[in-house]
Amino acid sequence: MEGIYLIIVMVITGGAIAFIGDKLGTKIGKKRLSIFGLRPRHTSRVITVITGALITGLSIGSMAVISENVRTALFGMEELNAAMESTQKSLGAVVKELMDTQEEFKRTDADLANSKKEIESLKTEQAELLEESERLKTGNERLESENSELATQNENLSTSNSELSAQNENLSNANAELEDNNKKLGEFNLTLTADNEKLAKDNAELEEHAKNLREGLIAMREGDIVLKAGEVLASGTIGGNRSADEIVADIDKLADIATRNINERFGDDIDSSVWVYEPELQDAVEKISTSSQEMILRIVAAGNLVRGEPIRAGLALYPNNHVYDAEELVYTGNYEVHDDDDAEPIVREFLSSVNRAAVAKGILTDPITHAVGVMEGSQLYELIDEISAVRGRITLAAYARETTQSIGPLRLNIRLLASNQ
Repeated sequence: MEGIYLIIVMVITGGAIAFIGDKLGTKIGKKRLSIFGLRPRHTSRVITVITGALITGLSIGSMAVISENVRTALFGMEELNAAMESTQKSLGAVVKELMDTQEEFKRTDADLANSKKEIESLKTEQAELLEESERLKTGNERLESENSELATQNENLSTSNSELSAQNENLSNANAELEDNNKKLGEFNLTLTADNEKLAKDNAELEEHAKNLREGLIAMREGDIVLKAGEVLASGTIGGNRSADEIVADIDKLADIATRNINERFGDDIDSSVWVYEPELQDAVEKISTSSQEMILRIVAAGNLVRGEPIRAGLALYPNNHVYDAEELVYTGNYEVHDDDDAEPIVREFLSSVNRAAVAKGILTDPITHAVGVMEGSQLYELIDEISAVRGRITLAAYARETTQSIGPLRLNIRLLASNQ
């Protein structure tokens, strides 16, 4: 709008000056005036030049008065150029910053694209995890169902165990030798009832065992007993205060010895594999591992074994203490010898007394024979002969042949100390 005003002012100013100059030139030409001594025609030209200059000057002046932009263009061009250069530099910096920003936007877009890919990957993983969660949920439901079935089977086993107890009680009335075995089976069944968690893991084994047990009970009526309850299958010492793995390894070695002993005695007539109730084994391992001294472990028959029945074994633990030094006196006894027939009964009575003394001192007995001493046959016959050769009152003394601990056996030296002919 300002430019239109400038144009109007310039047109009006130029027209007015031109009009005045024309009138002035006409008047000078008519009157033939002269300026500076010039001829009138030249004076008229000078007036025309001055009029044109006035038109230009007044036009520019009017525009300068009216418009600040014109004043700036006429008088502030250098400053304007400097400002433009500064502005161009700033614009270049801004353009560079804009380009850097665009590059940053590009990198941001790339990161955003990668983030979107990662989000998609995470969504995929989430879907897979949800699917796996569903599978686990299904598996848990199946396990719950199986646990319910196992609980039912455990109840059935408890019922079967009760029936077996009744059968054992009936059989005990018919066979005195089975009474001890029935008692152990009743204790075994009570232990199984209290240990349902273990039953869940060993269910198949116990079912097989119950089957074998029922078959064994039937076989006991017709079969022959090859091992008696409490009979020692293998015996050895195990150091205490050690790790469970080391103790289990030692027990396994004793079990191997028990298997070899059974094979040597019966060959292929019976199954030589030895079966020990797991909680009893763990209890033995715990007791040995917490003991500060060496322990005696005996693997014994848990009940009377009928030919063809699997061997159920129990574990018996005793501390292995020092009992006798070498040549330490075990027992002395006084006896009367009247004739040759007295020798053998005297020896039997003396050995029984020695046995009782050794047991009282701490030597373990054989559960079947209840014997603790070992004496060579030649020494026994020599002792009988020596007693047979004397008459009257005699004194017999038994000495430990070597240093002996609770596990035994007690090896003896027997001497006839005095005699009265």
